[in-house]
Amino acid sequence: MKHPAPQRDNSDKPVIWTVSISRLFDMFRDIMVEYDGRADIEPIHMGFEEAAQYLKERLQTERCDAVIAAGSNGAYLKNRLPVPVVIAKASGFDVMQALARARKVSPAIGLINYQETMPELADFKTTFGFPLEQRTYVTEEDARAQISELKAGGIQAIVGAGLITDLAEEAGLTGIFMYSAGSIRQAFDDALEIARLTRLESARGRQHPAADALRARHNLNDLRGDSAIMQATRKSIALFARSPATVLLQGETGTGKELAAQALHRESTRARQPFVAVNCGAIAESLLESELFGYEDGAFTGSKRGGHAGLFETAHRGTVFLDEIGEMPLGLQTRLLRVLEEREVIRVGSMRPIPVDVRIISATHCNLDERIREGKFRADLYFRLAVLRLHLPSLRTRQDDLLPLAEWFLKHALAGMGTRPHANLHAEITSCGSLLQQYSWPGNVRELRNLMERLALFLAAEPLQALTPGFVARTLPELVAGSMSADTYALANLANPADLTDKTESLEQIMQKFGNNREAVADYLGISRTTLWRRLKN
Repeated sequence: MKHPAPQRDNSDKPVIWTVSISRLFDMFRDIMVEYDGRADIEPIHMGFEEAAQYLKERLQTERCDAVIAAGSNGAYLKNRLPVPVVIAKASGFDVMQALARARKVSPAIGLINYQETMPELADFKTTFGFPLEQRTYVTEEDARAQISELKAGGIQAIVGAGLITDLAEEAGLTGIFMYSAGSIRQAFDDALEIARLTRLESARGRQHPAADALRARHNLNDLRGDSAIMQATRKSIALFARSPATVLLQGETGTGKELAAQALHRESTRARQPFVAVNCGAIAESLLESELFGYEDGAFTGSKRGGHAGLFETAHRGTVFLDEIGEMPLGLQTRLLRVLEEREVIRVGSMRPIPVDVRIISATHCNLDERIREGKFRADLYFRLAVLRLHLPSLRTRQDDLLPLAEWFLKHALAGMGTRPHANLHAEITSCGSLLQQYSWPGNVRELRNLMERLALFLAAEPLQALTPGFVARTLPELVAGSMSADTYALANLANPADLTDKTESLEQIMQKFGNNREAVADYLGISRTTLWRRLKN
């Protein structure tokens, strides 16, 4: 229920709102009293779109430094609010305690997480023979379907966050809540730290148009894929995170170099400190210099009165991510080398060195060896930047990950538009496997994600449309460009109607399913009625 916003005093304490619609609301409310002296905290009993609209309205006239939420509700708000959203996460110990409680209820247990499974539990299950089924969900309808399947399989206890436990109990099962007070306290501590950093930057008046947010949003699990090469990549990132040494990330465009940089930061001891990213190839040299190193009052015409702290100063004790480092002008390469060697910066227009403690992660898609030979990149800088090196694999070398990634991106994109994925989405994606796998994916994972968003848009517009190879070819013509036209591909696939639908359905069965309504069948198959008529004549 919406209620008038409470009157606040003019104290300088951080303002934090907790948002939840499940049993997590009571836990937030119970623990917030421990932070009364450190922050002004308000629990809000709402979720998803209702919460997003309500908070946006209040933010027009009120200050909020951070929002705390969890699970799918937190993920929903994170992309829709202009303030930082801290996602409360259950620790590994929380999960193990929840599984132990669930084991007392049912010999077989289900664990349902938002978007991603917990790979470490797969090893636990194998080693100890633990009867555990892991599932993921994106929407509430998706969560209900997962719970129904687990119930049909004889599972009586479901472990998960508030939404999952509520739905499990609604289905007549036992819901085991997996958050502990310790995990919620950690979320409050993280929110306080983010509020401190945000307000510090605001007080200093620092504005860096060239820099991204002062925190890393992505973690190791966002580098998705179970192929051997991706498992090795994640292990390397976890290993590199233990070292303070510089890291050079190499790989084609779209392979996830910035995701890897953020994961490195999140896994390191600097995780609570700023993460500042800048694209060296997207900014003019004069602006890049002042952004990286800062400037003194009156250093040049138009400079801000009082001077301006650079990104290295802003990232003190944290991480600076220099994307497209191969595009950095030679003059600035010399100044960057000084930062690496002396651990200090000198602002433009100043002679005074300022000590900085930053870890530098750089990335490039170009061949730095070649640029060194051409005299466009300093060899000494290269060796200082590349103490640790990691190559991000292209999607072409990750064929085992292609279809699972496509399914995940498509499912997520559909959920973002409020559309429920087809019940047989996995089978439909599999039927399009050859079409997806024959494409070279020059834009890698980023291109796959973008194309799945386009596909989702067309599927959302036609809810009864099946995800057939012909439909995919027409919607994503670049997949068949250079080999055959989308229409030719679609017609070629009509030779085998099983390729157009679930492998277990024949054309006759589909006609029976729709009561011989040819228009409905044509829509379902993603073909014209004329093409359907020709196929029925054969």
